[in-house]
Amino acid sequence: MTKRTVLVVLFDGVQSLDVTGPVEVFSAAGKMGDAPYEIRTASLDGLPVRTSSGLTLVPDGTLDEAPVPHTLLVPGGEGTRATDERLVDWLRAQAPRAERLVSVCTGALLLAAAGLLDGRRATTHWAFCGTLARRHPEVEVEPDAIYVRDGKVATSAGVTAGIDLSLALVEEDLGRDTALLVARVLVVFLRRPGNQAQFSAQLSAQTAQREPLRDVQQWISEHPAEDLGVEALAVRARLSPRHFARAFQAETGMTPGRYVERVRVEQARRLLEDTALGVEEISRSCGYGTPEAMRRAFVKTLGVPPAEYRRRFRPVPV
Repeated sequence: MTKRTVLVVLFDGVQSLDVTGPVEVFSAAGKMGDAPYEIRTASLDGLPVRTSSGLTLVPDGTLDEAPVPHTLLVPGGEGTRATDERLVDWLRAQAPRAERLVSVCTGALLLAAAGLLDGRRATTHWAFCGTLARRHPEVEVEPDAIYVRDGKVATSAGVTAGIDLSLALVEEDLGRDTALLVARVLVVFLRRPGNQAQFSAQLSAQTAQREPLRDVQQWISEHPAEDLGVEALAVRARLSPRHFARAFQAETGMTPGRYVERVRVEQARRLLEDTALGVEEISRSCGYGTPEAMRRAFVKTLGVPPAEYRRRFRPVPV
């Protein structure tokens, strides 16, 4: 019986879900097949650690005592903000020995500090992608990705993205059927595609300060099938098209066209996930007009066509 070991690094200020999310995935997968995972947790000194939410986690032992694992998982959290040089030194010396190196959220900052992401593609929590890029210009940061796999190193976006990445690794190890069963048990999608945007259009854009522009943002989200061209939106905001376009971008951080595109993709995505409506009907209700226009938008934004998106992410009844 093949047994894969997973070693999870613990430290004060770790994000609890960065730890427990992947642990639950690997633990569930290990109970469903003939190739279980042996999960261990360890901290530098073997003492309990306090998570960023106040929970206390008790490790199985010290990092130095832990055997070389198949998968070394480095979570993120507030504890990554101030670099612990002892932990970075341990990672620099020991992490390359693992067959697979994984980070969740800002755990990527620790890997980068140890030089383990040099010359590689990587991601982290959207709020810290800029920090990762500034501190470590030798890392090719992909800010919109849910997770990124580059050789033996895999990094994920914030918090729950660690579950997506762990499911992808289980699928790699044990096959799609096992990963799908784990996803059903945990009541999550099998996995979002690695290049799916980390957050919604409403979150990715800033909220406009001026009330007319805020009202336009709300109108867009509630009426994706309407005429959402700059001229029509400018009339609603009682501004000239040129003034509206400039003001909208200045206050939200993106052009009106880009914002509309994201809102429409997001609405179509939700309908594919939550309803049995056909692609043609969804394309009309979201303002695309034709299924082909929606297909092009999905491929551009999510990297997959609508039919494939639905196959992957529509929940399957347990």
